Amino acid sequence: MMIFRNLSEEDITLNLVTKGKHSALSKIAVKLARRTGLDDQVVLRRLWKRESSGATGIGRGIAVPHAVFQSISCPVASFTRLAPPIDFRSSDGHPVDLVFTLLWPRSAATTFLPALAQLCRLVRASRIREGLRLARSADEVMAILDNDPRAIDWPAIPERAATWASLR
Repeated sequence: MMIFRNLSEEDITLNLVTKGKHSALSKIAVKLARRTGLDDQVVLRRLWKRESSGATGIGRGIAVPHAVFQSISCPVASFTRLAPPIDFRSSDGHPVDLVFTLLWPRSAATTFLPALAQLCRLVRASRIREGLRLARSADEVMAILDNDPRAIDWPAIPERAATWASLR
């Protein structure tokens, strides 16, 4: 999957305990800042600014906080599983436990929406969401995100156009 092409074990956090959305984004920002060389407070401010303009909780326990940066040259992603789930003002009112955070280069802004649609197609499958919730290691998470049928004993996800509405 394009978004997760450069994802490594260090980009995956399982069972992060936080007191709320700001705390979760702060901890995620620190991790992404280390990966990109950006200042963690700058990352947090950008993520929070985006969150303030419209909640990134998309339903079914999933949030996709994201920000665009002039100073990065390739997309950077992280996956965080929260324990317990927290309020992200999701469209369906459910708390969030699966957080995909994306930092996107301004120079590749035209690729952001297609990549987001690809992510939506992946996570709309209940077996993917449940697999992410039950994964015991970063390796298992990466196999699920790669949708590798050899790594997971599940059928491949059918390709269909994804929309935000289809996640509800």
